[in-house]
Formats: sequence, structure tokens, C-alpha cells
Amino acid sequence: MSNHIHKFRSFLFLFLLSALAQGQVKALVGGTAIDGYGNAPIPDSVILIEGDVITAVGTQAEISIPENAEIISTEGMSVLPGLWDMHVHLMINGHADYSYWDETYPPLFKDVIMPSSAHQLLMAGVTSARDLGGPLEESLEVRDAINRGDIPGPTMYMSGPFIQKKPYPGTEAFRWGVNGEKDARAKVRKLAKAGVDCIKLIDQDQMTWEELSAVVDEAHKHNLKVVAHSHRPEEIRLGLKAGIDNFEHTGLSSAPAYPDDVFDLITERTAQMNKGPLYWTPTIEGLYNFDYLVSNPEKIDNDSWHLGLPDTVITDIKNSIQKPGELPYFQLTPIRKPTLKTKFNQLRKSGVVMLIGTDSGIPAKFHSQSTWNELDIWVRVMGVPALDAIKSATYWPSHFMGVSDKVGTLSPGKKADIIAVKGDVLRYINLLQHVNLVMKNGEVVKDE
Repeated sequence: MSNHIHKFRSFLFLFLLSALAQGQVKALVGGTAIDGYGNAPIPDSVILIEGDVITAVGTQAEISIPENAEIISTEGMSVLPGLWDMHVHLMINGHADYSYWDETYPPLFKDVIMPSSAHQLLMAGVTSARDLGGPLEESLEVRDAINRGDIPGPTMYMSGPFIQKKPYPGTEAFRWGVNGEKDARAKVRKLAKAGVDCIKLIDQDQMTWEELSAVVDEAHKHNLKVVAHSHRPEEIRLGLKAGIDNFEHTGLSSAPAYPDDVFDLITERTAQMNKGPLYWTPTIEGLYNFDYLVSNPEKIDNDSWHLGLPDTVITDIKNSIQKPGELPYFQLTPIRKPTLKTKFNQLRKSGVVMLIGTDSGIPAKFHSQSTWNELDIWVRVMGVPALDAIKSATYWPSHFMGVSDKVGTLSPGKKADIIAVKGDVLRYINLLQHVNLVMKNGEVVKDE
């Protein structure tokens, strides 16, 4: 008798589980779907989601919507994969004085500053992001808290501290120096053992060749890709020789273009497809839009960047950037801006795969605004087709991080990280400044 009861209870439990799963079916209906691969958009689309996974994508004529599905109308909207931002700094929130910030706010990084940055990114439609150069323990704890569902934020990929020859004074908590090949390997092993998702290099032209090559080799041994600054020509030359996977920024200060030999080295590397693509994250918007910010500082008063921050911190940030034109960080920008288009087009011509990343968190550059601004400059100023720019903010980042089989596109079997925006983002990319619907892992986390 007890055996029959046990079987009945097991059957009932499985039945309830099945019913619960069926109740989790959602259908996004009516919008124009942009899949992230760069394919032609799908008008009058249906996207079926079961639990946290996309199960079908097509037109309303092609897909039958289950009777028990929760229908979410996306009529009149563009529907696309959740955005990625491949260069954010959760530990900073737009304050102009780095030395003061690094001295004052580390006690708030883990529980206040970094969670607020992550939440702001998510509300802006960024469902995945890569954080480069942060304190190790805090970075991993915030990443894992998001993954557990304890706090809201994008799926984070963390580098932990920068690796460089010698940390700048006062930055030792998030910049690790290396002294010789053995030390370089030991530092990378320590990061790998802690569980970082990539390695971040800066000032690699100040390292010995043995140190630089050891960092890259040790990272690759642990299946970690290496991301590196490209401020100076020699950083690029040495980085290419060492096998760095992803360069950051356009760099070269106010120089008008990449030197011929550097451009040739980049194109030579992109021709070696046996090594896979060479990735580049140009992060141009902060420089390009600076003069506009000086004459139109109203965006500083947009309170979207206040989310999760105490009033005292908000006031502190506001006071530090009340005169944008006087910020030391940007004094060379008027000379650098005219060079951006040339360098950006050189990179496009060279065959690198370009990724959307913003340097979000630098002075007057807020997590709630950065990603759409970068996309806007790529499309409106640099002439990148909107579908290509969106691919650089969806598919390509997921491919670089090795998770394109799980996320990054609107396709069956992928995680349901989806955003929707009223209007046609392929014609007006800046509509992304107001994302109306954000879904992460199949759960609606923002619905306007």
C-alpha cells in the first residue's frame, strides 16, 4: 500500500512540475525581431519562451502560440537580444577625481557602489557586461550575487585587477604589478584560481618581453582570454606579438592615425584566421561626445544614474563634475576628437571584429547612459550599419566570451535575455536610450 502511495505522490509531483513549467510559457508577440546575427529583421514576430529559454522565433503566421502562454505585446516595437557592454567599471560611477574616489569609497564597493552600477546597466538594457580592472574579492562577490539572483544586474564577466608592470600609487587593491616571469605567471594563476573570466593588461610596453609573454601564455593555459590597452603603438606591437586576444580603445593620444607598420601588423594578424578573429573595443563615445557635454550638460541632471546610490554619494559625484569643461581627464580630448574617425575606420578596414564597450563609469559617463551613446556614435557618426552595430553588442561579445551557444542572439535554445524598444531602432538607433522592456533569463525585470 505504501508503495502505491509513494508512486502516486511521485506522479502528482511530476504532474505539478509539468503544469508549473507549462505556466511559465511566455510569448512576445507583434514586434520586429532583430536576431543579433545580422539577418533580415522579422516583422510581426513571435518569440516563445519556456522557463528561461527561447523555444521558437518566427512570424505570427509561422508559430502557434500555446493557449496557456502569457502574451506580452511588442506591437510597434523593436525586439532584440539583451545588449552587452564589453568595457565597464562597476567600481566607479562618473566621479571626476579618481584619487579621491579610490581613497574614500572602497568600503562601499561591494554592497553599494558596484551593485548600483550593475542595476543601472540592467535597466538600460544591458543584460551581459565585462568589468575590467576591479578589486578581486568584491568583483567576484558581486558577479556571483547577481548569478544567484540576490541582486539585480547583468550577467557579469570579471577580470579582477589590472596586470601591469607597477601599480599606480594608491591603486594596489585593483592593479597588480609583476616583477619577473615567475611573478607574472603566479599573478595570473592566482586570478585563474580565484575564478576570473578574463585577464586585463595595461602598460604592457613597460614590461619585459619575458613578463608579457608569460602573462599571455599562462592566461591561455587556463583558458582565459587577454584584454589589453592600446594607448601607445608599442603596446599594440608587443601585444600582437604576444598573442593578446582583444585590444581596447583607439589610443595614440592626438596622433592622427595608426602608424603604417602598426596597421600592417593588425591586418597581418586578422588574415590568420587559424588563430580566430582579432577583437577590438574602441570605446569612442566618451571622447567624441565630450564637447557636446560641455555645452549641453543637461544629461548630468538625468537622475537615471542615481539608482541605488545614497544621496551623499550622488551629491559628491555631482559636485565633482559640475564644470565638465574643466575636468583634467578630458583636456586633450579636443585634440583627440578629430583623429577618432580616421582610427575607427582604419580598424574597420583592417578586418578586426569590433565590440561595443564604453569605459562606463569614467568621469561624467554613467552606466545608465553609456551603451546607447556608443551605439549612436557608431551608427550616426561612424557610418556603421545598425544591424552590424547591434551584432557588435550582442552576438560578437557572446562569441568572444565563449558563450554564444547559450546567449547573445534571438534563437531557439538560447537564454531569454531580450529587450524591446518602442519604434524602429534600425532607423533611429538612439531610441535605445529608453528601453521599454528588459527580460533576463526569461524573467521580465523592467516593463514600461
